[in-house]
Amino acid sequence: MPRTPSTTPVRKPPRLPRGQLSRTRHTRSDRWPVLRRAAALHQRRSITVLRVSVGLVFGWFGALKLFPGASPAEEVAAAAMTRMTGGLLPRDVSLPLLGSTELCLGLALVTGLLLRPALLLLCAHLTGVFASLLVLPDVMWHHGIPTLEGQYVLKNVVLVAACLAIAADDLTH
Repeated sequence: MPRTPSTTPVRKPPRLPRGQLSRTRHTRSDRWPVLRRAAALHQRRSITVLRVSVGLVFGWFGALKLFPGASPAEEVAAAAMTRMTGGLLPRDVSLPLLGSTELCLGLALVTGLLLRPALLLLCAHLTGVFASLLVLPDVMWHHGIPTLEGQYVLKNVVLVAACLAIAADDLTH
């Protein structure tokens, strides 16, 4: 007579003693070989994709600064540059200079040409960007909380992390 489900004995896998790990490790990706292959393909290309996308962002923001009134950050950028240079670079010089620099940085990142000098210039540029949090405290902060302009500057921490990954990849290859 066949057994009913309630009387069928359930076999449990043997338990390993504490501290002893199983030799086979199964992950969810083991069940999805297509995802594994896609992840491997992305891993090989991820730094290039990151470099090009950061370059497009820098190029776009730089190009906007070359057209008066097009960049939402031009007032803050001009004020910060003027303050950091002690008034030596007036607004009509600092904005095109800053826009051209960002556009060149973007082109270098997109193309991969002159990448190491561009990454050094990028460090200097981002240092200046973050310095604006200190030189324009009345614009960047309101009772210790970043204003919209301050948040616009603080979002660059993501670009710093991306550029560090790009630089680390370039230096190891």
